Amino acid sequence: MNLIGALTGLCTFLVIGLFHPLVIKTEYYFGTRPWWIFMLVGIVCVVAALLIGSHFWSSLLAIVGFSCFWSIRELFEQRERVRRGWFPKNPKRKYDQ
Repeated sequence: MNLIGALTGLCTFLVIGLFHPLVIKTEYYFGTRPWWIFMLVGIVCVVAALLIGSHFWSSLLAIVGFSCFWSIRELFEQRERVRRGWFPKNPKRKYDQ
């Protein structure tokens, strides 16, 4: 029985589940300023995925890398959700009006 596909699917589920609250917390505490960190980590992960011989680890790194790229978009959308009042504002942070 080949479990690599199922394991990759499970890891994808967990990575997405991890990035969802990560984006929310990042926007809450830092705003959209750390978008470049997501970009840098994404680039590093995708390049590493191209260089690794193992299909599983290469896939996992690519999933993390592209999740980082997607998180950049979500970070800016989270800012809009906060402006609309769908998520709480951080009272210790200044917001552009």
